[in-house]
Amino acid sequence: MGFMDKQIFRLGFSLLIAFCLALGGLMEPAAALTQEQKLVSEVWRIVNRTYLDGTFNHQNWAQVRQKALEKPLNDQKATYGAIQKMLKSLDDPFTRFLDPEQYRSLQVNTSGELTGVGLQIALNPQTGRLEVVSPIVGSPADKAGIRPRDRIIKIEGISTENLTLDEAAARMRGPIGSLITLLIERDGEGETEVRVVRDRIALNPVVAELRVSPQGTPVGYLRLSQFNANASMELAHAISSLEKKGAAAYILDLRNNPGGLLQSGIEIARLWLDSGTIVYTVNRQGIQGSFESFGPALTDDPLVILVNQGTASASEILAGALQDNGRAHLVGETTFGKGLIQSLFELSDGSGLAVTIAKYETPKHRDINKLGIKPDTAIAQEPITREQIATEADLQYQAALEQLKTNSVMAKKL
Repeated sequence: MGFMDKQIFRLGFSLLIAFCLALGGLMEPAAALTQEQKLVSEVWRIVNRTYLDGTFNHQNWAQVRQKALEKPLNDQKATYGAIQKMLKSLDDPFTRFLDPEQYRSLQVNTSGELTGVGLQIALNPQTGRLEVVSPIVGSPADKAGIRPRDRIIKIEGISTENLTLDEAAARMRGPIGSLITLLIERDGEGETEVRVVRDRIALNPVVAELRVSPQGTPVGYLRLSQFNANASMELAHAISSLEKKGAAAYILDLRNNPGGLLQSGIEIARLWLDSGTIVYTVNRQGIQGSFESFGPALTDDPLVILVNQGTASASEILAGALQDNGRAHLVGETTFGKGLIQSLFELSDGSGLAVTIAKYETPKHRDINKLGIKPDTAIAQEPITREQIATEADLQYQAALEQLKTNSVMAKKL
């Protein structure tokens, strides 16, 4: 290529870049942006690059950025407000901005410890209402009698109607020993005011007991409350211990488990599966990734999984994987239906951004978002107390024992 050709090539390339930047809605050179504008642009770029829906909720995403930068951003509050407004236009409650405190809190939560009232909460995708997925065992909320499916109407007198999930969680956090008042609505009982004293919450996600079925079979009962960083290791220890004690069958209770870390759900599926696909992930290009099990499983004993409307996210990945691979029989109610995967990004000022980057499908390519996973044996259950779980009052647990008795679950490999 001659000198003149090179010059023309460079000019053409420069014009192409300028044209592409203009299409991207760049208003001014990056160097001229203020720190506040840079943070807005940083969020915009991450969403632009990774968000699952390439139509960005059927809107011009470049124009959204332009609008967000039109108004003066003089302080942190205005900047965070502009970012939240920009993300709200996606109409996805799971793609959300986390201020530095909320970001730190989420990291602590998934690492295994938090401070607060001990509630796992979610926004009901159908109603948009703030609902209790489950109180953490032994937490202040649990002791105060708050139950799964309770709706939180007010926090300290503030309506939750327009609060995001993170704003609601932030309002419930506070110093150990401080008092918080929640207005709770429960089906058939109306509204009740509940006072709770905040405390440190230990997140041990596994309850493990060796039970004996009415037929005399030693049954390992495992209850998993969430998928934090400790869950896979704790469950592996529990299974190994129960195996040594002579467990011949298992009941894995995933009821009111709101999920957590995707990797944790995959690792736990591997504890039960010798081989097979665990989950497919699909990004916005339609490219499928998959996670496989390589074996060996910790046990081949028959397995029944208990699920209900509060079984969500990573819980559904695990239940769907074991159901589709014929490894487990599901008993209970149709699950929550959260089939979206979020990735967490740390921003330059210490805040965070959760972005829906993919959806997941079960090994048989079932898309469960907003649909949930249907159990093999459907058993409705009226709300029961924590003490009644896995007792005679627990109809779903009793149905699981019955299922093991009929031996229609996967038989132990010979």
